[in-house]
Amino acid sequence: MGKAGLGLMAGIAMAGAAAPAEAKWLRADTNNFIIYSEGSERDLRDFAEKLERFDATLRYRFKVEGGKDPNPLTIYLVDRATDAGRLASGKGGSSIAGFYSPDPEGSFAVSNREDYVIKGTPQSQQTLFHEYSHHFMKRFLPGAFPAWFIEGFAEYYSTADFTKEGKAEVGKPVYSRAYGLLTMPKIPAATLLFQRPLEMRNSGQMDVYYGRSWLLTHMLFNDKGRVSQLGTYIAAINKGEDPKKAATDSFGDLAVLDQDLNRYMNKPMSYRTTAEAIAIAGPITIVALTPAQDAVVPLRLERLSADGDTRMLKARDGLKKLAAQYPGDAGIWFELAKAEWDLTDETRDKAAARAAVDKALALDPKHVRANVLLGEMLTVEVEDRKDATAADWNAVRKPIILANRTNSDDPVPLSAYYRSFVNQGMKPPPIAIDGLARAFNLGPENIEARMNYAFALANDGKFDAAINLARIVAFDPHDGGSGEELLGQLEKMRKYAEGGAEEAPDTDAGE
Repeated sequence: MGKAGLGLMAGIAMAGAAAPAEAKWLRADTNNFIIYSEGSERDLRDFAEKLERFDATLRYRFKVEGGKDPNPLTIYLVDRATDAGRLASGKGGSSIAGFYSPDPEGSFAVSNREDYVIKGTPQSQQTLFHEYSHHFMKRFLPGAFPAWFIEGFAEYYSTADFTKEGKAEVGKPVYSRAYGLLTMPKIPAATLLFQRPLEMRNSGQMDVYYGRSWLLTHMLFNDKGRVSQLGTYIAAINKGEDPKKAATDSFGDLAVLDQDLNRYMNKPMSYRTTAEAIAIAGPITIVALTPAQDAVVPLRLERLSADGDTRMLKARDGLKKLAAQYPGDAGIWFELAKAEWDLTDETRDKAAARAAVDKALALDPKHVRANVLLGEMLTVEVEDRKDATAADWNAVRKPIILANRTNSDDPVPLSAYYRSFVNQGMKPPPIAIDGLARAFNLGPENIEARMNYAFALANDGKFDAAINLARIVAFDPHDGGSGEELLGQLEKMRKYAEGGAEEAPDTDAGE
C-alpha cells in the first residue's frame, strides 16, 4: 500500500504531438472492447492493453467473471479533448473531454488522445477510465447506487495506473479536483448525500460535487473506522429504505461525517497495489479500415451524438455524399437510412429512409441493424393501417427474426422483437419475453431495455424484481427523471394488483 498527498493542482505538461493530417482510423478488437482510433498502431495496442488491464482490475476487485464479452463496449478516441466536447455538447468551448452513452443501439464511449498530465496519469486516460467505470458499474454490479457514489466510484477508479510489472495501483488522488476541493466552498456531506450533480448551480459547484464525491468514496473505501458503513448503506437503499434514514443509520451523525471528511482531505491518502501483476486476457487484433469505413466513422459519431434535427441533418447530408462516393458499401447506406429515420416526423423523409435501407439490404441481405430498421419502418406502416392483419405483423417481424438469427448475441433485435408485440397491442408471448430478458442480460445499462423488462416482470406479477430494476434507474445521476416515473408506475401496478387502487395504471413502458 502506498501513500500520496493531495496537493494543489500541478502544472500541465504537454506531451506527444498531434496525429498527422493523413491519419486513418484503425480498429482494435479485444475481449471486452471495440476501439476506433486515428493514432498509430503501436499507441492503439498500448492503449488497448492498458484498458483490458483496467477491466481485469475491476473484475478482480469485484469478483466479476471474465472471458469474451458477447456485447463489447465500443470506444472512439478522437484527436483532442475539444473534439469530444463538441460531440457531447454540439458546440465548441465545452469543458467535456469525453462521455459515455448507454445507447439503445449499443453502449459507446468517446475519449481523446491528448497526453497532458496534471500530476499522475494523462487526463485522457482518467477521462476514459472514469467513463468505463460507469459502464462497468451499470453492466456488472447489480444494485441501486446513489448519485454521489456513482460519480465517486468513477472518480476513484479513474486514476488507476500500472507498474512496469503490470501490478495495478488503485486509489491515487484525483489531482484535477484539488483546486475545487481546496479553494471552493465545501458541499456539506448531508447535501452531497441527497442532491444530484445536475442540481448544482454552476460548473464550479459541479466540480466540487465530483471532488467531494470522490473524497467520500475514498474515505469509505479506506478509513478503518468506516469501511463497513458503505456496504450497510447500499444494502439499506436496495431494500427500499428511505435514503436519509439509510444514511444516518449507516454513517451516524452526518455533521460528524462532514467533519471527518474535511479532516480526511488533509491526511496522506492510501492507495493499493495488487500483489500480482494483472494479466491481459485474450488476443488484441488491430486492422486498418477500408476507405469507406474510414470515411463513415466521424459521421457515425455525429449521428450517434446528435441531440436534434440540426446535427442529425448535418450527419445525413454528409452520409448522402458518402453514399454517392461509395455506392457499394452497405454500412454507409444503413447509416444514411438511420440518420434519415431518426429525424423528427416533421423533417424525416420516410421514402428516402426506406430507399436507403433497401439499398443496404440489397448489398448485404443479412445486415443485422438494417434488418431491425426495416422492421421499425414496417411497424409504422402497419400501425397506420386500420385493416392490419396478423399476417401483416408477421411480415414486420420477419426481418427482425433474420437479424436475431444472424447475430444471436446482439440485444437490439431481441428488444425489437418484443416491442413488435407491444406495438401490435397484444401481450408478448413467452419467447418474446425470454428474448427481452436475454437483451437485458447482454446490456443491462440500456435504460430502454431495463424499463421494458421491468414492465414485463410486473405484468407477470413479479413486482419486487421489477421495482428493483427500476430503482437502479431512479438513482442514476444521468437519468432525467424517467426512473422515478417508472418506479411510480410500478408501485401503482402493484397496489392495483393487491386491490388497493381503483384505477388500473398504464402497464406498458413504451419506447
